Amino acid sequence: MFQQKRFKLSLLFLLFLCIGHTTAAFAAELRYTLSMPEPYTHYFKVEADLTGASKKYVDFTMPVWAPGSYLVREFAKNVESFKATDGSNKNLRSEKIDKNTWRVYSNKASTVHVAYDVYAFEVSVRTSFLDASHGYVNGTSIFMYPEGYEQQAGTLVVKPYKGWDKVTTGLKSTGQFTFTFPNYDILADSPLEIGNHPVYTFTTNGIKHEVAMYGEGNYNPERLMADMQKVTEEAGKVIGELPLDRYVFIVHNLTRGGGGLEHLNSTTLETSRWIYGTEAGYHSFLGLVAHEYFHLWNVKRLRPLPLGPFNYNQENYTDLLWVSEGITSYYSNMILRRAGYITPQNYLERVASGISGVENTPGNKVQSASESSYDAWIKYYRHTENSNNAEISYYSKGDVLGVLLNMEILKSTKGEKSLDDLMRYMYNRYYKQQKRGFTQAEFKEAAEKITGHSMDAFFRDYVDGTDTPDYNAYFETAGLRLVNENENQQVPGWGAATAFADGRLLVRLVNRGSSAWEGGLNVNDEIVAVDGYRVDNNDLTRILSEHKIGDTLSVLVARDNKMMTLQIPLLKDETIRYHFEQIANPSELQKKIYNKWLAVSNS
Repeated sequence: MFQQKRFKLSLLFLLFLCIGHTTAAFAAELRYTLSMPEPYTHYFKVEADLTGASKKYVDFTMPVWAPGSYLVREFAKNVESFKATDGSNKNLRSEKIDKNTWRVYSNKASTVHVAYDVYAFEVSVRTSFLDASHGYVNGTSIFMYPEGYEQQAGTLVVKPYKGWDKVTTGLKSTGQFTFTFPNYDILADSPLEIGNHPVYTFTTNGIKHEVAMYGEGNYNPERLMADMQKVTEEAGKVIGELPLDRYVFIVHNLTRGGGGLEHLNSTTLETSRWIYGTEAGYHSFLGLVAHEYFHLWNVKRLRPLPLGPFNYNQENYTDLLWVSEGITSYYSNMILRRAGYITPQNYLERVASGISGVENTPGNKVQSASESSYDAWIKYYRHTENSNNAEISYYSKGDVLGVLLNMEILKSTKGEKSLDDLMRYMYNRYYKQQKRGFTQAEFKEAAEKITGHSMDAFFRDYVDGTDTPDYNAYFETAGLRLVNENENQQVPGWGAATAFADGRLLVRLVNRGSSAWEGGLNVNDEIVAVDGYRVDNNDLTRILSEHKIGDTLSVLVARDNKMMTLQIPLLKDETIRYHFEQIANPSELQKKIYNKWLAVSNS
């Protein structure tokens, strides 16, 4: 019996070895090659080699969107000249089976080689761009993936245009212009800057940070690196760790530009090349750095449940962008304050301005923060003339909600805890311990754990609802009062934005409930005259100053070249302009909370 069992076990062991050897011998391999032989034509050439698949067919799919930018952008529209061959360079039949998928009939060939061109000439952080000066790659707009192999590790070889000697990316390098990736998500989430750009470095908490600067600008490299280091250090203190071994900033200095897109261990920033010349502009850029860098934790690791693993073929809906983007906006200002780049008064002015902006947006009474998050795919990136009346930005509303949530935590814990504690708790619980995303119910539950009481009303009224918060019930906690400078002013408002185009005064926006709205003024109307006299923008301002609430203006407009006269009733100007005032004789607790919130030293 013993010898028989031993023989059977030996056979099983040999079989296991054979299976293991067979699996290793035929394990799939994935390799991309990216070239740009004629960059002035704006075409990247992409090749992908899949070895070891041995299937009847393989589907190659181009994503329709870029994580972090919630809009279906249809990247397949820029793909041309798709071809497929096997390992012996024999043509394989292929066909397009839907808007972004090419099926290659590989007939179990051991190697499938596909090649295609991508037109890249859109300047933004969300897309790719190539011209005679540089190349920029945002992965989802360039690299197709073979379906079923999204978790396949692979290699990327970049062949820069002749004379270009730098490739900067968050991908791990294994040789000159050769990089590896553990799966498609990482390849797609690691942008590349290709050209002759300078690369500066600094170290934060022992972690190397690289800064690739494309385009000329009036920045001072030494000062900028020192200040970016300070910003990243303050950002790191919120969560308490830097969960990476290297970080890359790609900065595009352009004539006009602004914005950023976060990635797992890198970011792309787009800014005006001359923004560094004034303190206001310089601090604005540092705020952009702080915002995108804080995403390293908030959204790239601490993420809403639907935002990973990604479905690249369709919208990935979440009602939590007010947390992912809005609370990140809250921290971009707070990090600048803690780093000492803005004073407590400057910070309060920013908070008051942000609240004013939200409350002056008619859409704030129509769309909630959670609805704004969910509908980002169809609304946020598709502004119309009526967006201001029907929508609120999850950035601006989320920023305000972050301020209020911070005040609620400070108040409930008598200044012992803040929003930092909530973010640390969420990060540790869901990213580090449970290794998954979170839901809004779980975020609410965590807020209740930190505050020690129910947050039902906050989430019902302000997150899922459109009620106006009692702001001073929050800010009195810090010995402050929010004051509307326009509250007692009895002046008429207009409620329409106008601009000159081709010598005509055209209406560009009409606010819901305003004088212009009630009088029937339309976007694209040409304002010809008021009360019988021709007008321009300056005249409108003067005319309003000469009238009172209750008056009526006779406005001659041309609408689609048809002349008509509108009677515009002048209503009270309801525009809000908030500022903070300190209350008299604040208590010791109010002083403590004020100092903690605004990072004011007690010494």
